[in-house]
Amino acid sequence: MMLRTLCVGVAVVWLGGCQYLPEQIVTGTENETVSADSCQALIPSFEEDACLVPSWVGFGLSSQRGDDEWRRQTLEGLDTAPNKSEAERQLIRAVVHSWGSEREWAEAAELYRTYTHAAPAGLQPLLLYWRNELEGRRSLARQNSRSRDQLSVLQRENTELAEKLEALTTIERNMNLR
Repeated sequence: MMLRTLCVGVAVVWLGGCQYLPEQIVTGTENETVSADSCQALIPSFEEDACLVPSWVGFGLSSQRGDDEWRRQTLEGLDTAPNKSEAERQLIRAVVHSWGSEREWAEAAELYRTYTHAAPAGLQPLLLYWRNELEGRRSLARQNSRSRDQLSVLQRENTELAEKLEALTTIERNMNLR
């Protein structure tokens, strides 16, 4: 009985006690841990360090939340940003456009398709995910447009049939009055 209690106690501490350990022990040394705040650059880069993916994710979230003014300012800042390769510039432009208007989505998808291979290997899965998500949104927008077109056609046909039915009803009334 004493052994069973001891085993249960050890199991509880083993399963639930990790939150009481210092974070450096759980995640690694202090030099390896990177705070999210230290990775927030206005415009991300391809510099392969601990901030590569977090800075791009933060930029993607900013793009998603940003409005047209944010997009305009970001693209202007990109034009004046020093030390950016063509692939970096175009992928940043793709992220900005992928949350813009539907007209900009096609350009963003093409930029992702063209320049993702030039990104660092650690960043490519994120860029592929964003491209696939963008293609999904484009597909849904096309389906929505087709549905609206079909609805418009059906409404037109319904109006025409209602007019014909009204004309037939008028003819029948006239025939019944005679």
